[in-house]
Amino acid sequence: MAFWNRRRSIDVMTAPHDGPRLKPTLSWPHLLALGVGAIVGTGILTLIGVGAGLAGPAVLISFGLAGLVCACAALAYAELSTMMPAAGSAYTYSYAVLGEMIAWVVGWSLILEYSLVVSAVAVGWSGYAVGFLSGLGVDLPAALVAGPHAGGIINLPAVAIIGVVTGLLLLGTKESATLNAVLVVIKIAALVVFVAIALPAFKTENFTPFMPNGFGAPFVQTGVMAAAAIIFFAFYGFDAISTAAEETKKPERDLAIGIVGSMLVCTALYLVVAAAAIGARPVADFADSPEPLALILRQMGQGTAAQWIAAAAVIALPTVLLAFLFGQSRIFLGMARDGLLPRRLAKVSARGVPAVVTVFTAVVVAILAGLLPLDELASLANAGTLAAFCSVGVCLVVLRIREPNRKRVFKAPLWPLVGAISVIGCIVFFLSLKPVTQVGFVVWNLIGVAIYLLWSSKNSRLAKGEEEAA
Repeated sequence: MAFWNRRRSIDVMTAPHDGPRLKPTLSWPHLLALGVGAIVGTGILTLIGVGAGLAGPAVLISFGLAGLVCACAALAYAELSTMMPAAGSAYTYSYAVLGEMIAWVVGWSLILEYSLVVSAVAVGWSGYAVGFLSGLGVDLPAALVAGPHAGGIINLPAVAIIGVVTGLLLLGTKESATLNAVLVVIKIAALVVFVAIALPAFKTENFTPFMPNGFGAPFVQTGVMAAAAIIFFAFYGFDAISTAAEETKKPERDLAIGIVGSMLVCTALYLVVAAAAIGARPVADFADSPEPLALILRQMGQGTAAQWIAAAAVIALPTVLLAFLFGQSRIFLGMARDGLLPRRLAKVSARGVPAVVTVFTAVVVAILAGLLPLDELASLANAGTLAAFCSVGVCLVVLRIREPNRKRVFKAPLWPLVGAISVIGCIVFFLSLKPVTQVGFVVWNLIGVAIYLLWSSKNSRLAKGEEEAA
């Protein structure tokens, strides 16, 4: 069978196997916390300023549009993940539905997404950590808190936090998930405090002009659409839940609860926080800040509350790092098991953790976080995510048509519409990203296709006849 037509069998994929397995230790509260922990992070704590700078007060619409596309993608993920509860997320679904080569491109894009998300969040965390320490009278050397782009040498706090989170993941899945749940509560509490303080200072005049840069369109780098393409970063993270399928006790029930539930919680929270922020201060006052929510509170004369917000961000933002480092290692694991990456990467430790790929991933993302700026990292990460979400939307529709009678524990409602919004929305968002981001994404995947043709296509389990193709 030609490599572009090779597909993994869903039945073989979900059957028990003799290889190294991850331990099923998670239930739906862990998954819900993992999803909220992944979603609520740099996007709302930092990128709200970037989005407001592009769209003005109409960034609220940007949040709504990004949330709609992500909600449809979440429904598609919920259906597919409960059908194929295996590590690998969108890569795994694409392998079973669209074929090996497309699965490789999706997996390669996910590597880009997860690596850059971790790097971007680490840079965002560093901004809050430096601001928090400064408020305590501790000023770190400028050369060690910024990369070369900002006149520094390396963003050392960003590198350090990646090291700490990696250590937590190596302790074990259940242990890190339990700690994650505690930190998520702290993070949500901080946002509730911000809203409680900011809402009484709400001024409707801060919403005028509401849409100063227009709605925008594909290839236009300002306006609501351009902001939505960046704000999109604030919503995804629920896909990290699907990477935990193999470690979930009851995946047929718990995956859907975690994915859909975390999206509902976070969408409502985001809209309230964004409205409170804009109502409290004019957009121009916080658009370029690395810590916009804390800055707003300081401008309101709430220095103590600002310090608490910064402290909560410093404590709780690592939940995003934990979720995405977790997901990245599981995608690597899935690709290595299938032979598309070196199989030694699939080694699982005695604690049931893919230790080799976890450490390898941490080293790569630490280098990126130490040297690159937040906006470039977030934008390129979005490109990888959009490719994965688009693929999942296509998989949902194709599998409904190809195998309408296959058992589905969770069924996405209005599946043709859900699939269409996922695919079309992701394409429009991609076209709204900066040209340099689009070019970077294409170059990354050209490198990936070359690797696939030269090595992976010849070494996959299906190519070697080690597994029956669909």
